[in-house]
Amino acid sequence: MQVVIISGKGGTGKTTIASSLAYLSENKIKVDCDVDASNLHLILKGKDLEKHNFIGAKVAKINLDKCTRCLKCMEVCRYDAIKDCKVNEMLCEGCGACKIVCEYDAIELKDEITGQTIITETDKGILSRAEMEAGAEGSGKLVTEVRKNAMKYYKENELVILDGSPGIGCAVMASITGCDIALIVTEPTQSGLEDFMRVLATVKYFGVKPIVCINKFDINTEMSSKIEEFCEGEAIEIVGKIPFDEYANKAINELKPIVAYKDSIAGKEIINMWNKIKKIMEVV
Repeated sequence: MQVVIISGKGGTGKTTIASSLAYLSENKIKVDCDVDASNLHLILKGKDLEKHNFIGAKVAKINLDKCTRCLKCMEVCRYDAIKDCKVNEMLCEGCGACKIVCEYDAIELKDEITGQTIITETDKGILSRAEMEAGAEGSGKLVTEVRKNAMKYYKENELVILDGSPGIGCAVMASITGCDIALIVTEPTQSGLEDFMRVLATVKYFGVKPIVCINKFDINTEMSSKIEEFCEGEAIEIVGKIPFDEYANKAINELKPIVAYKDSIAGKEIINMWNKIKKIMEVV
């Protein structure tokens, strides 16, 4: 069983929810698919067991000893990555067009390290995560690798909790693929509703069962009602309505899950939501 926590936009409180569910799911596998801004390890803490470089792209290299300065490579490059027979690695997409037109075998496509995959042992179970290089591309590929690494520790019928990326890009699609349930975290704003509908369409496309959590529902009850009406029309269950809670800032500053604070009203509701999700998992 794989449950992924996603959101249609950043800032909805997805990480607060995801870290709490990861904390509550004792000794289960956790996967931080938000490779552009991995932070689940900051809350769960632990000891790194493995760390490996990830080759996520290629970059062109010009051998000036073979180069005749014909400039065909520069003419064919659609990314303006070649100038004066030198490659700007920040602009190169590794498409290989320059290598194809080079008649003198002066161009080679070399592997590029775009990040590191890491396995961390926490008190709450194994966490598979990654650290992506600044400015690197191919986050979807890295998410796939992070998930693959997690499955090395998977046991039959074990629960896997995935913290996905916000939005609907490649990293999100790589996070959703093959999951059983997608918990979509949204907020009661007009942009929150629009982004929620977009990510919901993505979840449905991949055939994953959607459930919904409205975070800070009480800051705009009118918009929360609109989200509830929409979900009712789509026959989607709302498993959680998390109230605004000042403990959220305290939890972030102290690098703790909000459910660790016994007086947190949001934490109590997240615990109730987790119990509902466990019941849903029994019938999926």
